[in-house]
Amino acid sequence: MKSKVLLAAIVALITLSFARADSPRARKTSNERKETKMILGLRTVMYHVDDLNKARDWYTQVLGFKPYFDEPFYVGFFVGGFELGLLPDATPGTVGPQPLWGVADIGLACSRLIELGASPLEPITEVGGIKVAAVVDPFGNRFGVIENPHFSASAVR
Repeated sequence: MKSKVLLAAIVALITLSFARADSPRARKTSNERKETKMILGLRTVMYHVDDLNKARDWYTQVLGFKPYFDEPFYVGFFVGGFELGLLPDATPGTVGPQPLWGVADIGLACSRLIELGASPLEPITEVGGIKVAAVVDPFGNRFGVIENPHFSASAVR
């Protein structure tokens, strides 16, 4: 129950973050606007892996394309204007920041991730028309997905 309340709060914050910039709720003083310009938005999510070659191959299957950057110290994929990065020789995990990757159909996405070797972690949960779920990739990282009909790619700078 506690996790569903937390999820509802997170979804509410996500939905509010896409409110129109000219709405009364989104209006800010000039000082507040200057501060928010410092942070432009999410650009990169990095996953720690113990086997960079296997992780590169797995994420190539998941994403359906090869990385744009592939070196022994880092592998990077461009995903919908953002970067998914793989860092070798680090400890993977399922705690800490919880990025969610956008998908068109969360049921199909979760099925495909599990088919490719991920393990179920958090079942599909819907709050306010937004669906979220997570799996653990074969390298021990939490990989979250979100089907959000409120998301607007034009809001990304």
